[in-house]
Amino acid sequence: MLNISGLNEGYVLDHIKAGDGMDIYTYLGLDKLDTEVALIKNVKSNKMGKKDIIKIEGSYDLDFDMLGVMDPNITIDVIKDGRIIEKRKPNMPEMVEGIIKCKNPRCITTIEQELVHRFRLTDRTKGTYRCVYCEQSFKKK
Repeated sequence: MLNISGLNEGYVLDHIKAGDGMDIYTYLGLDKLDTEVALIKNVKSNKMGKKDIIKIEGSYDLDFDMLGVMDPNITIDVIKDGRIIEKRKPNMPEMVEGIIKCKNPRCITTIEQELVHRFRLTDRTKGTYRCVYCEQSFKKK
């Protein structure tokens, strides 16, 4: 059995869809942190079968909008003095900027490099966002 020690202060991102933990790790820029971070993949889960978990030690400015786009089913435990003081779930934001990049080669964001990528939530049940400039869709796999 793998044992990852508890946190004194920080966050536990739990119930991440199995296999998506590395994407979230990368999007949050956790590889650039100078603190303890644990990515645990394919953990047995009664509810999900398998899941990923990310533990972040220390204070960190979590991007809840990004988490809502990547996986709105994640649970976020806020840890203080070794105890969970709050449980949160991210919401899918209606509009996101700079989180998703438009893949359409004809989109204005491809030509105008400094233009911020903006996406609007168009289907909450499917998790579909569309570029406000060209309507290209983004759906989390």
